[in-house]
Amino acid sequence: MTRVKLVVSDVDGTLVTHDKRLTDAAKAAVEKLRAAGIGFTIVSSRPTLGMEFLIKPLALTLPFGSFNGSSIVDPQLRPIELHLIPAETAGRAIELFDQFGVEIWLFTNEQWLIRDPNGGYVGHEQRAIKHDPTIVGSFATHLDQACKIVGASPDPQLLARCEAAMQQAVGQDATAVRSQTYYLDITPPGHDKGTFVAAMAARLGVSLDEVATIGDMQNDLPMFARSGMSFAMGNAADEIKQRATHVTASNEEDGFAKAMDVILAG
Repeated sequence: MTRVKLVVSDVDGTLVTHDKRLTDAAKAAVEKLRAAGIGFTIVSSRPTLGMEFLIKPLALTLPFGSFNGSSIVDPQLRPIELHLIPAETAGRAIELFDQFGVEIWLFTNEQWLIRDPNGGYVGHEQRAIKHDPTIVGSFATHLDQACKIVGASPDPQLLARCEAAMQQAVGQDATAVRSQTYYLDITPPGHDKGTFVAAMAARLGVSLDEVATIGDMQNDLPMFARSGMSFAMGNAADEIKQRATHVTASNEEDGFAKAMDVILAG
């Protein structure tokens, strides 16, 4: 088996628990990777500001990927690569979200913008990213700054229908994929977690066969497809597990740390 030289991990549903907590076992696993000379970084649909709380406890030194991998940022939160959704496409996405009646957010590189402070998932996102939103009356003047647009809904079937309609509506002009059963993310075209993995492998001079990835959702599949080894979390849907080379325990059972033990044993 090819020795792993780089691990790329998803965050929510993978590296952290349901209540967005980084366990001692997860922190210890990353330290073991470092001691073994294996690089480690993270990639998430989260905004850059929503990943800041992980930098110090994980002692991250490599660039990481935010906005589903469409932005690459250094540990000082300085963008190395920053891509935007075309303004016209951003407007089209918001119109479709409105038609489906879902909660809408727009993220720029620096801000989380919302129209409704009483939205059902606002509090959840505040706790997750550890930042507060900026309330705006309209997204119109921010369409040319959109790194990510999110549609949130407690109805997974409705959001699945919205995902299919959105993919048809934006075509090749954006990527539309769910990062959670309740979040549908619109991100810049041509960039995903798979392109982030490829970029990091090239940056570090390692082959894709020497990369291991771990995640739990549809937006993790592009990085599974690029890496030589992939782990689906125990809390992932069966369709995600079927696309990974390995399946580990859930994020409530330290599945991340257990997957790292498999890598270290190799």
